[in-house]
Amino acid sequence: MARIPKETIDQILHHADIVEVVGDFVSLKRKGQNMWACCPFHHEKSPSFSVAPAKGLYKCFGCGKAGGVIQFIMDIEGTSYVEALKYLAKKYGIEIQEEEKTPEQQLAQNEKDSQFIVSNWAKDHYHKLLLNTDEGQSIGLSYLRQRGLNQTTIQTFELGYSLDQWDDLLKAAQKEGFEAKYLEKTGLTIIREDEQGKDSGRRYDRFRGRVMFPIHNVSGRVIGFGARTLKANDKTAKYLNSPESEIYHKSDVLYGMYQARQAIRTEELCYLVEGYLDVLSLHQGGIKNVVASSGTSLTESQIRLISRYTDNVTVLYDGDAAGIRASLRGIDLILEGGLNVRVVLFPDGDDPDSYIRKVGDQRFKDYVDGNSQDFISFKTNLVAKEAAHDPVKKAEAIREVLQSIAKVPDPIKRQVFLQQTSGTFGIDEQVLITEYNKLVKNSSSKAVASPGQSGGGAASAGGQRTAAAPRPLSPDEEAEMAMYGATPDDLVAAGGGAQREEIEPLPDVLADCEREIVRLMVLYASQPVQPEVGVAHYLFSQLDDTTFRTPLYADMMHLCREELEQGRWPDVRTFVQHGRGDIRQLVSDLATDKYELSPNWTTHQIYVPRELDLLQQACDNAILRLKKEIVQRELSKLQEELRLAQDAAAVDKILEALMLYKRLDNELANHLGTVIPRGTL
Repeated sequence: MARIPKETIDQILHHADIVEVVGDFVSLKRKGQNMWACCPFHHEKSPSFSVAPAKGLYKCFGCGKAGGVIQFIMDIEGTSYVEALKYLAKKYGIEIQEEEKTPEQQLAQNEKDSQFIVSNWAKDHYHKLLLNTDEGQSIGLSYLRQRGLNQTTIQTFELGYSLDQWDDLLKAAQKEGFEAKYLEKTGLTIIREDEQGKDSGRRYDRFRGRVMFPIHNVSGRVIGFGARTLKANDKTAKYLNSPESEIYHKSDVLYGMYQARQAIRTEELCYLVEGYLDVLSLHQGGIKNVVASSGTSLTESQIRLISRYTDNVTVLYDGDAAGIRASLRGIDLILEGGLNVRVVLFPDGDDPDSYIRKVGDQRFKDYVDGNSQDFISFKTNLVAKEAAHDPVKKAEAIREVLQSIAKVPDPIKRQVFLQQTSGTFGIDEQVLITEYNKLVKNSSSKAVASPGQSGGGAASAGGQRTAAAPRPLSPDEEAEMAMYGATPDDLVAAGGGAQREEIEPLPDVLADCEREIVRLMVLYASQPVQPEVGVAHYLFSQLDDTTFRTPLYADMMHLCREELEQGRWPDVRTFVQHGRGDIRQLVSDLATDKYELSPNWTTHQIYVPRELDLLQQACDNAILRLKKEIVQRELSKLQEELRLAQDAAAVDKILEALMLYKRLDNELANHLGTVIPRGTL
């Protein structure tokens, strides 16, 4: 895979000012050494989002988001590490020359780039036709004006129009020098085949006489189109979408996400509608956190896309009962994805677009706020009404609701929903609980696929399917099932194994000690602890034979050693831009403090010792605590070996080692000042 050269990354990071970059998205105000603002990642009234210019870091003390300038772009734009680098390079006018690719990689990248380029050109072409041609203005623009859309909305979503001609786009593209194969790969043109199914050499435009809705990915690149015909009684489909291509996968895309993503983060809510015009009308009406599934069934990929920006989804339905029924499975998927789902149902004959145009922006918002209900209650009322006079349908409806309840991740909410469902259907709650327990057991059993069954097993070395390992129930699941009347056998069946005693995990003292060493290394590497000896060299000299057990901290120490060997000090600014997300997160957490000393303390001559003034002591304490924890673990291991030892020679050897480690432990405790004098217990 192609990589951006390190020299280019260094150049980007040298120019990228975190205050300037973050300031493009939020209004920062200085308080002390840092800059503060309300967090762009969650809704808050009091600023808890801090930017430390000296360290090149941001940190929200409300939601926990933290990192450097690259991580900020990744978080705010929902992009990858490489895309964030490209964003910053573009902002600062830095040209990226990616390292040489294999011929296959270069060809594949050229193919995708060419499709992006031709799609963007087509978007501009359709937009010009809408605004600058008689046909575009009289038909396309007139239709959009009829639907109440203003020029700002048309420009924001880059709407267009395709002329009612067979080859307008094809001719214009050829004139611009675009290759026919890219027009075909993106679905902009179609090849006409002869009777034998072979290429006849004739090509024509896919979209003709239609209003064009460009579809953007989250980075704002055009990847496809939706198109609406304006011909009355036309035999062709009312809406036509681009076909699947290398750059457009409809199951991964939500219309309007590029325009809505920042508002979704800010509002901590995503409104989900069905059509393009629903998105456009609501966005124009001030509801900018809205996206559309564009008439397709909701997919897991689309749900994951939403979850990158918020955990809360409100689905806006029109009053069509058949359409609602068809959408229920998609909302179950949202629940399964761990998102919170609410529903708003509009009066019969209205969809979000028509209703906001009928009642106006403010009354629409008031209606949505007043009629929003959680999905389980909505579904329960819906299916109960449909099955009111049919006992068989009623039983099926109850099971259908229980299946949705089982997908709700919060156990307290599940209990409340069971109580509500009991009241709605007029059925004893204990009966529902019993049925719920059966459903949980059956779902768990299906997850453990037996030999020959699909979906649940793992392939053995010989290629045969074997049963997957049972999934143990969590303590919450066990407690919940017990609360609902489950027997011990139920718990065994649901979990796929015997009951077990849950033990609260002990704090990982060793990991904490290793973390403290890493913190001192990263924050104070170049600071002197002795004449001409910096913290980094001092720590390595004292811990040269010590192996870190926690993988992340071991990796950090390795990276710090590499920096020193290259003649550079390990530095926060370096690691916070690292390619690994766990390293960026760790360094961000280590380097940020919520509070800083007021300058008034100095004014009033109140001296507060700083860690920087006590580095020798801090380093020595951290080293001693780490070594003491390692020794104590060795002592525990030897004591266990002594308990199991069978012959006298082995016992003598273990006792000798125990005495040695005990002396070491006492010496370390004495240095730390943790020795308890005799007679005090």
